[in-house]
Amino acid sequence: MGEQPVFTQMKHELTPVLDELRRLEPIFHTQEFGTTLEEFERRMAPDYFEVGASGRRYSRAFIVATLEKSALVDAAAEGWECSEFGLRHLGENTYQITYTLKQWQRVTRRATLWRKTPEGWQILYHQGTIVAGGADDTVPTEEEMPHPPMEWPHARVRPARARVRGMS
Repeated sequence: MGEQPVFTQMKHELTPVLDELRRLEPIFHTQEFGTTLEEFERRMAPDYFEVGASGRRYSRAFIVATLEKSALVDAAAEGWECSEFGLRHLGENTYQITYTLKQWQRVTRRATLWRKTPEGWQILYHQGTIVAGGADDTVPTEEEMPHPPMEWPHARVRPARARVRGMS
């Protein structure tokens, strides 16, 4: 049996925390996270914001306004799948949970910063990133690399790649 990937490694003593937080993810899309605007607001830190899979940043105020107008999409009922969970203890009562979320055809990597407060778990920050490339721990292909626009021929000259000393 191979070594567990660093992406999902976790200290054994964090298992109870992971069990609690897994039930709250994906945020805003589980009964346990909440179903009312009041519950959502209580779950978000006052300075909460997120970066969506689109790359857009969303403020707490925007999220609250959006949730006021939208019905909850229940992840389990829609068939969304969470897998490859990892958990890190970052500081006093603060944790980072990571996982992969499959929503029909779209696959994203998710990370949420959580803080345990006397009132319960509260989200500090969340980010989703669309999985658009190949396998983990591989160098991106030429097609996956960013390129300047064709109208910038001076920027299309690619410098030689530097090597890190001590690495072959």
